[in-house]
Amino acid sequence: MIGNAHIDAPWLWPLSEADAIVHSTFRSALDRMKEDSSLTMTTSSSQFYAWVAASDPAMLQEIRAYVKSGRWDLVGGWWVEPDVNMPSGESLIRQGLYGQRTLEKLFGRMADVGYNPDSFGHNGNMPQILKLQGMPYYVFMRPNAIEKPDIRQNLFQWQGIDGTRALTYRVPLFYDDPGDVRSHMLRTVAALAGQPERTDMEFFGIGDHGGGPTKENIRSIRAIQGEKGAPHIFYSTPDRYFSEVHQHLPSDIQVYEGDLQHHSVGTYTAGSARKKLNRTTEAMLISAEKFCALGSFAWGAQYPKADFEKAWERILLLQFHDSMAATTLPEHEQVVRDGYGRARDIATEAMNDSLQRLAWQIPTTDPDSKYIVVFNPHAWAAPLKVEYDLGWEPGTVTAVEDDQGNSIPFQWIDPTAVVNHRQRLVAVVEIPALGYRQIRVRKASSHPSAGNETPRAESSLLENSHLKLTFGQGGTVTLFDKDSRQFVFGGANKGMRAVVFADANDTWAHQVHAYTDEVGEFTPSDVKVLENGPLRARVRQTLHYNASTLSIDWMLYAGSRTVDLRVSLDWHEHLKMLKFSFPTELEKPQATYEIAYGAEHRDNAGLEDPGQRWIDLTGLQNGKQYGLAILNDAKYGYSVSGGDMRVSIARAAVYANHEPRELKPGVDYAWMDQGVQTFSMELMPHAGTWQEAGVVRAAEELVTEVPIVYQGIHPGSRPTSASFLSTDSKDIVVEAVKQSEDGSDLIIRSYETAGHNASATLSVPSLNVRWNGSYHPFEIKTLRLDARTHAVREVDALER
Repeated sequence: MIGNAHIDAPWLWPLSEADAIVHSTFRSALDRMKEDSSLTMTTSSSQFYAWVAASDPAMLQEIRAYVKSGRWDLVGGWWVEPDVNMPSGESLIRQGLYGQRTLEKLFGRMADVGYNPDSFGHNGNMPQILKLQGMPYYVFMRPNAIEKPDIRQNLFQWQGIDGTRALTYRVPLFYDDPGDVRSHMLRTVAALAGQPERTDMEFFGIGDHGGGPTKENIRSIRAIQGEKGAPHIFYSTPDRYFSEVHQHLPSDIQVYEGDLQHHSVGTYTAGSARKKLNRTTEAMLISAEKFCALGSFAWGAQYPKADFEKAWERILLLQFHDSMAATTLPEHEQVVRDGYGRARDIATEAMNDSLQRLAWQIPTTDPDSKYIVVFNPHAWAAPLKVEYDLGWEPGTVTAVEDDQGNSIPFQWIDPTAVVNHRQRLVAVVEIPALGYRQIRVRKASSHPSAGNETPRAESSLLENSHLKLTFGQGGTVTLFDKDSRQFVFGGANKGMRAVVFADANDTWAHQVHAYTDEVGEFTPSDVKVLENGPLRARVRQTLHYNASTLSIDWMLYAGSRTVDLRVSLDWHEHLKMLKFSFPTELEKPQATYEIAYGAEHRDNAGLEDPGQRWIDLTGLQNGKQYGLAILNDAKYGYSVSGGDMRVSIARAAVYANHEPRELKPGVDYAWMDQGVQTFSMELMPHAGTWQEAGVVRAAEELVTEVPIVYQGIHPGSRPTSASFLSTDSKDIVVEAVKQSEDGSDLIIRSYETAGHNASATLSVPSLNVRWNGSYHPFEIKTLRLDARTHAVREVDALER
């Protein structure tokens, strides 16, 4: 019998109310524990303990005493109970890093049991992430036995994508029970009938708005304990449960491979603004840490550790499952904007301080030229797409050069400001791995010669030497691969469409597994050419559906095999879902979705599935392996039906509308996601596999902003280009570089992206450090570089 108090922070109340709920719940639990000397208490979320520590140190002391005696169980080890489908792999690592460190600071111990019963699904890399955070066990509730019947046992071994196993318990019914436990217990016993494990957990106590164990709970438990024929029941904790059962697991315990879905599939898409803020803010903060951490070693930059910790704690709180899922009150939108804005401001200021210090050390010599320094946040050399407004007279004959005087392909477009004497530079610049390169803009005697290939745009056509897009009168778009001489999408199918589906569901989309009721599509009102080379061609397609407007800028760069999209949607629908449909021309297609620090195959039966920055469909084209990857910077919902790959763009639900409450006609409800939202996408048709195409690196480059520093004229002693960290393996991504939480060591976190065994060398030239190591498929590896000796050792996600 597990005394439990689930607290949603936030849900149908603001964070300030959640703070009060935590205090009253903990007070009530402490009082009940005094009344019954055997009663135990379980709850999660280090944020809650931090709130208590800040406002009621005396209560914290009481809790400490019960933690020490084993009656108050510290579970979860995370900052909150987050959504675990949408936060990045690094965010989930930080949930444990800051959550476990806070527990250790406040109580002198960390959690052993991962605990996330209320979240709406669980990605297939959780067993590895949990293990790296010191938690080999996991408790969840959703999806339940009806939603996920192929999990046949409530205690099972969950095997993740890298092979790691976590002993996992699915709560049979509910994580709470406010009164007499008899009815709940009878249903639990029935649900567990026939399973090999005979010892199970029954959770009781008031949940959601807090409360914890009740007097009626305790009375009924004591009554059942005295009944003949009843199960042997006793107060316990998840820690005690796992420590007992793991010693004698049934020989036929189920080993389940894959992720744990589907529950509340509408949450993947609801709340477009907060989802884009989450993804882009994660990327900004990770970049800032990289340049501040490396800068503290290489060019005397400061590392604002306390500020970064505060930024991460705010992001982690906003990744609470109801916040990330957008199943909250409309007032929470402002909290989300303010919270992510706070984290973004910390990241922007820290990165600017670090990069300005470096740029000041790089000399500029010609007062008649303009200089910018372009930085690469990735541990591989990359041709990065650069856009920057400069004070430069239109019509001036211009040369753009790298630090060696080599010509850089570029073009001028209109600036973002409507003024004279400014233009916007568009260029593609090769930048060293996790480093920089200085770019010079100067007057020239003649225009630079166009390259061998110039992209071309017309009102119904956009093409370069590799790809050709055609815009149909009905709004469909076809993509033809000139290299393979086949349609990527189009051909026998309709081509890409913006399709509208009926979505008469609550905010969560309970009981929904797929969106199939097509009710319309966006139709075009205008197609016009915005840019026409020599580096980039750009066509704007404007479409309408009812009162909603969709604007898509389709872009092709010279020599590129990818198509860039910049999308603006002005959405004014109710109870509808918008999806972009890409009907590929593939035989035997197989779908792969990016998940936290990895990727996962799923079937293509049309179910709504969660994913992160990319989805790929690879099959056969004329007997040869071929595929299409779709990347984006803001979306998390996808579906694949046969060869039709769809990205979920927007829903139109009512805030916090939960079944069985039905909407009434004529009521002016608060509708979600109304108005303008913007996002970017990239289409990557590819021969061979998605691994060979470099999809993961491309997603990193799309989502991560390219830092640019404008320079004045000044002396300096640093070279005009340099690299500070690199990896020699195309399948290894260095995702995080930071200062250690204790001391000033350098933490480098990387992972294997392709699902293969790999070897890699990581180099830090400024410290004369080279590390060689091997990775198993999808392995997350954390290295700690000693600040004094420069020795490197492998550590867990808690930096131990």
